[in-house]
Amino acid sequence: MGRKEQKEERRQQILFKALELFVTKGYQETKISDIAGELGISVGLLFHYYESKEALHYELVKMGVEGTKYPNGTGFEKAIDYFAGFLKVLLETVKTNPWVSQIFILTSQARRPGMPEEARKLAMTIDQIGFSAKVVEKGQKDGSIREGDPVALSAAFWCSVQGIVEQHAYDGTLPLPEADWVTDILRRR
Repeated sequence: MGRKEQKEERRQQILFKALELFVTKGYQETKISDIAGELGISVGLLFHYYESKEALHYELVKMGVEGTKYPNGTGFEKAIDYFAGFLKVLLETVKTNPWVSQIFILTSQARRPGMPEEARKLAMTIDQIGFSAKVVEKGQKDGSIREGDPVALSAAFWCSVQGIVEQHAYDGTLPLPEADWVTDILRRR
């Protein structure tokens, strides 16, 4: 492995350890020295990669925000297929990559008052409920999604997903539901 690859691997190790500690201990309670200590590196080396705890936190929130951009809700025959497909991929990813669940938690926490302002502003750009409400409206027109307030239906779906993913982050032995069970919140009968 070359120097560039080693540097990238170390950067990833720092990110994922910080993510774990921010979620388990809380952002405010986690110190840079905690992250460095868990990795067996010096605080100075950690600062070589990230200039501050805030910069590290921002990078993680940015990863979470980027993850909300896929898929984009187009290219599906029926609107319900967007939700079913997205959720199936998400649940499979959560099974094999536990950090994905932690990103859900961190990004949600970042939206709260008292968190670093730049990360908070970035986290507030996520509008899955508003975006999905438009897809729900399309589904109501194509007959694949039940009648009801599109925003309320979208919120019911996303709040369920958030809760499931968070619980799985806290207890990895908790079995994940079938994607269809959650998608049925929206499905027209």
